[in-house]
Amino acid sequence: MNKFSNFDIMDLSLQNKKIELIQWLSTLNDQSLIDKLMKLKETEKVDWWHEISIAEKKSIEKGIEDADKGKLTSHSNVKKVYEKWL
Repeated sequence: MNKFSNFDIMDLSLQNKKIELIQWLSTLNDQSLIDKLMKLKETEKVDWWHEISIAEKKSIEKGIEDADKGKLTSHSNVKKVYEKWL
């Protein structure tokens, strides 16, 4: 049986690519290219909302809907309920 899954191999390949890019970047002296890479980095930021599951999104949306309707529980009441775990 193979010790590594396909995911592990893909992850390793990705890690190798990252290391290769880091090594290349560390030798780079072209300011304009570095500036372009910085701009690319800024445009590639991922919104966490797109990274969470549908269930998590629905839960957040339900919480916002409840808050908008005034269905809120005070912090002190929540502490009373969960104090044995705090």
